[in-house]
Amino acid sequence: MTTSSAADIRLVASSGARWRQLVLGIVCMVMVANLQLGWTPFVDPIDQKYHWGRYAIQWAFTIFVLTQTWLVPLHGYLVDRFGPRVMLGGAGIFVAAAWVLNSYADSLVLLYVAAVIGGLGVGIVYGGAVGNALKWFPDRRGLAAGLTASGYGAGAAFTVLPIQGMIQTQGYEAAFFWFGLGQGLVVLLVAQLLRAPEPGDVSMPAAEAVQQSRHDYALPEIIKSPPFWVMYAMFVLVGVGGLMAQAQLGPMAKDFHTDNVPVTILWVTLPALTFALALDRGMNGLTRPFFGWVSDHIGRENTMFIAFLLEAFAIYGLLSFAHDPVRFVILSGVVFLAWGEIYALFPAMCADLYGKKFATANYGLLYTAKGMASLVIPVANLLPAGPGTWKLVFMIAAVLDVIAAVLALAVLKPLRKRLFSSGKQVSPASS
Repeated sequence: MTTSSAADIRLVASSGARWRQLVLGIVCMVMVANLQLGWTPFVDPIDQKYHWGRYAIQWAFTIFVLTQTWLVPLHGYLVDRFGPRVMLGGAGIFVAAAWVLNSYADSLVLLYVAAVIGGLGVGIVYGGAVGNALKWFPDRRGLAAGLTASGYGAGAAFTVLPIQGMIQTQGYEAAFFWFGLGQGLVVLLVAQLLRAPEPGDVSMPAAEAVQQSRHDYALPEIIKSPPFWVMYAMFVLVGVGGLMAQAQLGPMAKDFHTDNVPVTILWVTLPALTFALALDRGMNGLTRPFFGWVSDHIGRENTMFIAFLLEAFAIYGLLSFAHDPVRFVILSGVVFLAWGEIYALFPAMCADLYGKKFATANYGLLYTAKGMASLVIPVANLLPAGPGTWKLVFMIAAVLDVIAAVLALAVLKPLRKRLFSSGKQVSPASS
């Protein structure tokens, strides 16, 4: 066998291996999605049993989100150091333990402890799966990160009805216990097949439209890098805008008395607000691989500019046409089509700029922008209450999107070129 044919065989094997690794990461993401997105059906049954109050119970959710978000940099460092098999295997145990403990929790303290354990597990899975995808797919980072993130965004859709059914027939304790064990076991088993690429596994060229660094930056280096903090600011701006718009859909529909008006689109008929919320979840899952794929072909900053500006125009359209139930549903879908892509574009951009060796830890630090955005959201509660409050909120969201779009081309793109011209090696690609 010649050297070239052996290399070709290895390349084919590596190509199949990376797609298997991508699918395995998506499976893990789907399995942990319920810990955040499947929480709501449990709140009322817990309150009915213990009478702790919804406010106190929902603090468990807040603790979970904060733990899951803010510790991802540490999780990413550990995944980069010890590998996804060890870390995600341990995360599977955390995921199972969190919901099993929820099933027995007879005090708020235990409920909050379970939230911390669950946040640890989900943070490891989220950071580890996205980071592994970035390492295996230098040529399709946007698509790979988008597909992986969509597993978390849409994963809970498969188990919403089964969980609700078990809560009604066997009680919320049984749902916590059995789904917790099942989800954790799947993550534990699938994690045994995960691995980071070895030298020679990934020899595919970078996407033609995307420059990529061949220098691997560690966390101490990226903290001193201006492009990182511009990305961080953009992540927060778009995150705040999308979350604010999401929270105000209901008040907008109620003010226009369109929330319960039946709307038929593609032979599906639902009340306008219900339709809009369902479409929100679908678009939020679709946008991640779609815009990630687009960014692989036209560049990250160009895609950010288009997506963020599209969201701003869609929000303005909602302000203008929300009185029409059909336009309300369609435009709300466009708003969230142009929002969820941040979970594909920013991890791909981060790996492009700072290399793949520490990609999990580096994106973990950038991902804390989601936590920062969630902390800004309560500011909206300080706005004057009453009909029409949502108008100011939507205008603020649109302005934040426009600012982020301008930053993508006017600031981030020049800084990226300056970083690559500073002497670090980059893969050949158009700018």
